[in-house]
Amino acid sequence: MKNILLAFCCLFGVFAQSQRTISGMFSPADDYSWIIAYRLTPGSQVYVADTKIKKGEFILEMPNNAIPGTYRLVYAVPQDQFYIDVLYSGNEDIEFNFKSGKEVAFITSVENILFSTYFNEIMNFEKEIVAYFSSNNKNTKEFLNLNNLLIKTQKTYESKAQGKLVNNFIKANHPYIANTYLTPEQYVQAKKENYFKYLDLNNSTLKSSDFLKNKMVNYVFTALPLKTLSEHETEKEYQLNIDTVAHEIENLEDDYQFTLFHAIWQYATSLKLSNSQDYILSKYLRFKAKSEENIKVLKQIEAENRLKIGVIAPEIEWQIKGKPKSLSNLEDATNYIIVFWSSTCSHCLHELPALHKELKKFPEIKVIAIGLEDDEISWKLESEKLNDFEHTIALGKWDSKYAELYDIHQTPTYYVLDQQKKIVLKPESNKELIKFLNR
Repeated sequence: MKNILLAFCCLFGVFAQSQRTISGMFSPADDYSWIIAYRLTPGSQVYVADTKIKKGEFILEMPNNAIPGTYRLVYAVPQDQFYIDVLYSGNEDIEFNFKSGKEVAFITSVENILFSTYFNEIMNFEKEIVAYFSSNNKNTKEFLNLNNLLIKTQKTYESKAQGKLVNNFIKANHPYIANTYLTPEQYVQAKKENYFKYLDLNNSTLKSSDFLKNKMVNYVFTALPLKTLSEHETEKEYQLNIDTVAHEIENLEDDYQFTLFHAIWQYATSLKLSNSQDYILSKYLRFKAKSEENIKVLKQIEAENRLKIGVIAPEIEWQIKGKPKSLSNLEDATNYIIVFWSSTCSHCLHELPALHKELKKFPEIKVIAIGLEDDEISWKLESEKLNDFEHTIALGKWDSKYAELYDIHQTPTYYVLDQQKKIVLKPESNKELIKFLNR
């Protein structure tokens, strides 16, 4: 019994000692109060732990069963903007300093220090090669020396990272190395042709991080011919690159393909590339969402796509005294305002009368007010007070046809259309709307 108890205590001691921490300091201290850790998985994330940030400092105790991989430390909202990704192996503590507007500085953690120093060094070499070509340098020896130093650096880091999590990323990021002199055009083309050479798309560590998403986005939007392109030609190149990505990832599971295409779509959205957004959605995203989570994401993408600035607003139909009317058939206005409201919404009952009064200065503007209601009783009373608006009711409130069509989650919600019924503004408030009208 004594020996069994001793063995148990020793075993417990091993487990107790194996618990690791992630700690650090945030500055300015008063700006941060809480930190949440998630483990990234392919296309998603799983909650792991959280703790307070006290006077800028925190210590996050990781569970003994925490799986090695990439962990996302969220420190503010929105969560998809304010986070730090770290590599957690379970074999070491992680400590870092974070100052707003600066890069994260790791104090301890071989994995993360190797990761940050490797990518910084590779980026610096890439800058030197760009500078070489930009200066119209024709010194062949200098070019080859740069490439020799680049391959030595790559091999050095692969050796240092042997047996570590970070080696998955270092090997996958292996840069293109030229072994003979190339012109700028040849070099760019060779880099493009070799882009996917070292990417292991089935590597679970890479898939459970943003690495492959960033790689695909980078390829689509930077692997372009070294010549002047028009906006139309540039978008065509983007779409060719999207097709190349599709070919490279075609053997991956559909839902992970969806994750990668979604990342590309989001970047196209940030650049306001409407044609590329439509291309990704119609050719790929609609066919890859299989999980319940991705189907929800696709539904949101579809809503954003049909309601983006510059598209014709979805049709709305109603009747006045038995006579059918529709948004598409309205005429004689310079702008149209669609407002979704409710007679039981206190904000609406405050904002809409003020808007109704303000719009008397703008007779050339027409308003279509859609009441999201459970019944007609209070709607009739309140809508009669706004007699300059065109009124229709959408029974079923949040579950009504128009609430879904226009992706309404709060009232009031406004859309401003031009003469052709194209969406030109989605104001957050009546103040923003009035400011637009008085421009």
